[in-house]
Amino acid sequence: MTLSNDTEAASKPSQEAVEVVQHTPRPVAEVWTRLTQREGIEAFLGEGAMLGDKGDPWHASDGTYGVTRSYHPEEQVRVSWHADEDAPPTLVDLRMAPEGEGTLLTLRHEHLPSDADREALLARWDAALQRLTQM
Repeated sequence: MTLSNDTEAASKPSQEAVEVVQHTPRPVAEVWTRLTQREGIEAFLGEGAMLGDKGDPWHASDGTYGVTRSYHPEEQVRVSWHADEDAPPTLVDLRMAPEGEGTLLTLRHEHLPSDADREALLARWDAALQRLTQM
């Protein structure tokens, strides 16, 4: 079953970050459960990625990789994120909060280098959140 999401993707005033905000009619517990299953993790971070406990590394088949930095059930996941082997470390912070009968998802990608393709990152994270919340 596919449900449509209200989507707003906007770059914040800080040039070092991009932020994507989406609302889904699914409750927080349902979104969290999906995020913690293989299909949801791969929707978020990419094929082959697996989230572990704080401090555990993750790798996706597209070459992105990082370390789980923060893990708070039904509230937040923060990971370091490297676009590739030569890329500087950045942080991806995914927060979820109840909003009405659904969930408000806020993904913020921080510490971006000056040459980062912000439009491509906005598109990537917008698509990731849509995949995460659609079943």
